[in-house]
Amino acid sequence: MSRYEIVVFDLDGTLIDSDEALVEPFLRLGMQREEITFGHPIEVACAEWGIDLAEYVRLYDTGIVQPFAGVDHVLAQVGRWAVCSNKHPESGHAELARLAWMPEVALFADAFGGAAKRLGPVLEAVGVAPSEVLFVGDTEHDEQCAVDVGCDFAWAGWNPRTAARNPDGTVLSQPMDLLGLIG
Repeated sequence: MSRYEIVVFDLDGTLIDSDEALVEPFLRLGMQREEITFGHPIEVACAEWGIDLAEYVRLYDTGIVQPFAGVDHVLAQVGRWAVCSNKHPESGHAELARLAWMPEVALFADAFGGAAKRLGPVLEAVGVAPSEVLFVGDTEHDEQCAVDVGCDFAWAGWNPRTAARNPDGTVLSQPMDLLGLIG
């Protein structure tokens, strides 16, 4: 019996190792690598950095992104799961389809009006209370999303960026650790 009714995952940097895929269009559009940060809604990042969103999406290669090692195995065992992501919906849905992943709900940047993602709409869509949810992510914004609704949060410590930060709280070293956490 699981401690949680559903596990909600961030997508980029949590389920999929997408850093290079996310960075490449920005580089091709004239940005320097050191200027690029992670975790923003794509519409906000493009507007802030003066990048045309449609051109960024056109240049983003959904075919090169791969799941972190062990994620496929965990998703097959976790039970109910959903995705809450700042990713552009065109890219997000294409990656989910290519990987043959079928979350109960997948909400992307368009679901939040171009603003930063929020867990409330996901919880409403799946019909669960915050106390029944574990959110797994890789950025401070992900952690804040969990705090904002009052659900538990775990860090995707299998992401090297997350591991290097050594954040406070529950840090999962590998995807399989999630199965022990949810019971």
